Amino acid sequence: MKTDIEIAQRTKLKHISEIAEALDIAPEDYELYGNSKAKLSEQLMGKLRNKPNGKIILVTSINPTPAGEGKSTVTVGLGQALHQLGEKAVIALREPSLGPVMGLKGGAAGGGYSQVLPMEEINLHFTGDLHAITSANNLLSAIIDNHIHRGNNLNIDPRRIEWKRVLDINDRALRQIVVGLGGPIQGVPREDGFNITVASEIMAVLCLATSLEDLKVRISRIVIGYTYEEKPITVKDLDVAGALTMLLKDAIKPNLVQTTENTPAIIHGGPFANIAHGCNSIIATKTAAKLGDYVITEAGFGADLGAEKFLDIKSLVGDFETDAVVIVATVRALKMHGGVSKQDLDIENVEALKAGMENLQKHIETIQHFGLPYVIAINKFPTDTEAETDFIQSWCESREIEVALTDVWAKGGEGGLELARKVIEKTNAPSTETFKRIYDLDDTLETKIRKVAQLVYGANDIELSPKAKKQILFFEEQGWGKLPICMAKTQYSLSDNPELLGRPSGFSINIRELKPSIGAGFIVVLTGDVMTMPGLPKKPAAIQMDVTEDGTITGLF
Repeated sequence: MKTDIEIAQRTKLKHISEIAEALDIAPEDYELYGNSKAKLSEQLMGKLRNKPNGKIILVTSINPTPAGEGKSTVTVGLGQALHQLGEKAVIALREPSLGPVMGLKGGAAGGGYSQVLPMEEINLHFTGDLHAITSANNLLSAIIDNHIHRGNNLNIDPRRIEWKRVLDINDRALRQIVVGLGGPIQGVPREDGFNITVASEIMAVLCLATSLEDLKVRISRIVIGYTYEEKPITVKDLDVAGALTMLLKDAIKPNLVQTTENTPAIIHGGPFANIAHGCNSIIATKTAAKLGDYVITEAGFGADLGAEKFLDIKSLVGDFETDAVVIVATVRALKMHGGVSKQDLDIENVEALKAGMENLQKHIETIQHFGLPYVIAINKFPTDTEAETDFIQSWCESREIEVALTDVWAKGGEGGLELARKVIEKTNAPSTETFKRIYDLDDTLETKIRKVAQLVYGANDIELSPKAKKQILFFEEQGWGKLPICMAKTQYSLSDNPELLGRPSGFSINIRELKPSIGAGFIVVLTGDVMTMPGLPKKPAAIQMDVTEDGTITGLF
């Protein structure tokens, strides 16, 4: 069986100009990054403004497990299947972070015969977008410390600086640090720390901006900390919104690539869904919607995280409608949610599978609450038995839930044809429900948090720390109470405890603290022990990676 990278390296790619031409993109509206990648111009959206939107299909999943769900693989495979059926389909994905690539989770380019290519470049430095975000973030950190060192005219309280430096690598040693040591000429000593780049508010701002000018406005609103009198200090106060935007002038342009079957794909932006809002950029999604009749996009992790934020934040800011949802599940992951250990997943166990279906049921209920049509995609693994896949199909059919067995890793688009036909059917059927979000913007911050915890996670209630209670009062006094909330929570469980798999009950969500992301336009709510700078596992994936003398990459998935 070939590995993902072996399949990718043996796939013949079209010149990216051919992909652009198939989408009716004029040569002046894209910039070549070699033969297989291109940046789309900001002017392109202006030209496409009056075109009707294609149908937007959101791909989400159950809570992820180490057994894997293959959400990105299904997203790519579904796009290829629609393309095989003669539909003008465009895939819209996030850019991978080097953190999980070098750590444990892996990349974000799909797998097998349903990948976006060139896989190696996409999973590594790509077109430099994440590096630009890292540079902009850290320029702001340098400006803050320099301002304090040079007299601190804004009266910034070094103890109340919210802005952290970032790095696009998992590095737990940088979570809490002290800067400015070494005497007066080295700066003013203070506590600081690093987040991973994809948790930076700059990333969220880039992904929620609708233009370069909107990007600059959003950057200027970023709150970096507070004065000794607890007055918020913004980027505008530091006079660097222009410089930060300048560093992002190319990063804001979406990236055009292709799949293993030459289906067009736009990859842009990559906030994590467990600590950020988990969706690719609004610009990318809306551009794809103008270029294609179907847009297949995904949001990070399960429906409790990525899908909720896609529907409560991204579609609200972007002002677009979602036409249907695909919920990805696997036999292996459902068995883990049913109590099976990872080493026993290859053994047929329909009883454990039956118990694990409770996790899928909860995610179905979440999408039903939004009032959206949906299809279940069973992402097939070679170890799945017929009895196990038949059970999931029977479970769905007995509840009149549309379900399709997909085999897109092994068969590419052909393995997703049934799913594609059911998605088309869902999007063409008359709507019987009205779309509704989990909360109203006029709700208090505490009410919004409680609604997400109860309606999406299934919690009994929330438990606010003394710090969180104080922050809610302060944020509402600042006029930030009407903003959406972005929940930072473990991806592995519906609760804030990663050990509680399946569908836990009788739990509360512990709210540790809140962070203002005023540039992005939401309030981040930190729950449990979720970390904004992950650590590496005992055996990082990087250990298996290498490059040969002729430049060929090996061991990258």
